[in-house]
Amino acid sequence: MKNFALIGAAGYIAPRHMQAIKAVGGNLVAALDKHDSVGILDSYFPDCDFFTEFERFDRHLDKLKRKGIKIDYVSTCSPNYLHDSHIRFALRHGADAICEKPLVLNPWNIDALAEIEKETGRKIYTILQLRLHPSIIALREKIKNGPKNKVYDVELTYITSRGHWYHHSWKGEISKSGGIATNIGIHFFDMLIWVFGGAKESKVVKISNSKASGHLHLQQANVNWKLSVDYADIPDELKTQGKRTYRSMKLEGDEVEFSDGFSDLHTKSYDLILKGNGFSILEAKSSIETVYGIRI
Repeated sequence: MKNFALIGAAGYIAPRHMQAIKAVGGNLVAALDKHDSVGILDSYFPDCDFFTEFERFDRHLDKLKRKGIKIDYVSTCSPNYLHDSHIRFALRHGADAICEKPLVLNPWNIDALAEIEKETGRKIYTILQLRLHPSIIALREKIKNGPKNKVYDVELTYITSRGHWYHHSWKGEISKSGGIATNIGIHFFDMLIWVFGGAKESKVVKISNSKASGHLHLQQANVNWKLSVDYADIPDELKTQGKRTYRSMKLEGDEVEFSDGFSDLHTKSYDLILKGNGFSILEAKSSIETVYGIRI
């Protein structure tokens, strides 16, 4: 059984990591968050030690190490701007790091982390779950087996409405979240690059704290993309159904259906990581370069 520690236990995405750790037979021995709304731990690991202060969490892991209890993985679900620091913390404790996207905010952070990987002999894995979605895998195979010189027309729209709290939290601060393209769009940009090849040119049409749009020219696709956290952008027919999220990708005018099948993708990610086949930091670099370019 592998031992895990978790940073960011009170966050939105943390329960998916807890569920994945449990599903792969892992043991969550310690968790950290400055907020104490972490009752969800009882559903997965009721015996997990919990800390609200980083210093005590750090000391606890040292104490475990002296007792011969090794932490194999540290999972990071903290705010985006803290990922780099928390990954370094994991490696210094002799653990491999598992980090939610975006792995880091800036491309040069990846180069520095790659050096620390070499120095410590530990590994850094990132969660790129759309690469594991059956519909996306099928789409990639279709493109790979199609004409090599064909450039497809793609339209991507992702609207995930957020309340007023969003802009008053760290997510609304560009220096902490990286802005809307980084915070809610990074996994879609990674998916597009993975399917259609590297970015050749990027143009931002509109950008604000709540929405952004632009054109992305990839090796085999011209992509018109739109991202928004504004409820007003949700199609009216979905509003009448009480829905607050809209996700659409069209290839040559035809809808690519991938609205379902997300429930176990984190578990699949963890399963691959434990087998040594998780996504490395270098695999995340192209999408981070792309969203960094959109931000500046």
